[in-house]
Amino acid sequence: MKNYFSTHDIQNIQELINQALELKKSNDSLELGKGKTLGLLFFNPSLRTRLSTEKAGKLLGMDVMTMNAGKDGWALEFEDGAIMNSDKAEHIKEAAGVLSQYCDIIGVRAFPELVDRDKDEEEQVLRSFQKYASVPVINLESATGHPLQALTDAITITELMDKPKPKVVLTWAPHTKALPQSVPNSFAEIMQKIDVDFVITNPKGYDLNPKVTGNVKVIHDQEEALKDADFVYVKNWSSYENYGKVMSTEKDWTFNQQKLKHTNNAKVMHCLPVRRNVVIADDVLDSPNAVVLQQAGNRTFAAQAVMKRILENLD
Repeated sequence: MKNYFSTHDIQNIQELINQALELKKSNDSLELGKGKTLGLLFFNPSLRTRLSTEKAGKLLGMDVMTMNAGKDGWALEFEDGAIMNSDKAEHIKEAAGVLSQYCDIIGVRAFPELVDRDKDEEEQVLRSFQKYASVPVINLESATGHPLQALTDAITITELMDKPKPKVVLTWAPHTKALPQSVPNSFAEIMQKIDVDFVITNPKGYDLNPKVTGNVKVIHDQEEALKDADFVYVKNWSSYENYGKVMSTEKDWTFNQQKLKHTNNAKVMHCLPVRRNVVIADDVLDSPNAVVLQQAGNRTFAAQAVMKRILENLD
């Protein structure tokens, strides 16, 4: 593994999951990253991604530097041939080149604007770092994907599953604002790489990118989709077809104990942060069915497994 832009960069998903679970058992600092530096750039807020990736780097023996790029750094220009007479003080060509001298691995988080779908799908920030950095780049959540979260989710399901092919349901839930498709995109991608019975349920008008979902069954009746589910991943996303729009709040899609009764006593997942009693009700989050904290804890070992693979491939 040279970079980690999406779940498609994983060559052997089960092998990587197993390695992450082994790292979780040992939880020892490794010498592999000694003398190496991990640089993390956040153009948007973070709690779990920032702290878990910092911890993962340190567990590998790396030095870690973190910067809130959208706040503390110079405003970056990403367009080639730009006449830089506006508020953009530094071009990505120089910024990425400089960072490549300071860091052995660079992690970047940059959210979509949810205005222009084509522009967001170009992944300008992430791809510019890929183009101009001379060291590996890790996606810490981008306009269209969150592959570290997806790997975490696959690890958590593998850890908790009690039968060979569990039923996993990704269900849309309401939210107070428009959210990107990043997390559900990557979750849908990785569920198609492991041996599960995977179903997506969402209101009409909220189907994800068909290039991402492929042949996955999409059911617009939530209760029907939840029947006999072993795992339920609850997540909001804005419309892909009517890009970035909130078509309807659909408050009856909030996941609560009544919804849980349709499942096979399912484990309930969410990437966090979660808006209680909007996305998931207290009666679920405070129940033994909720595994959101275990899921969050696994973020460290997902990042550690990915960076271990990258470090092993450094020249």
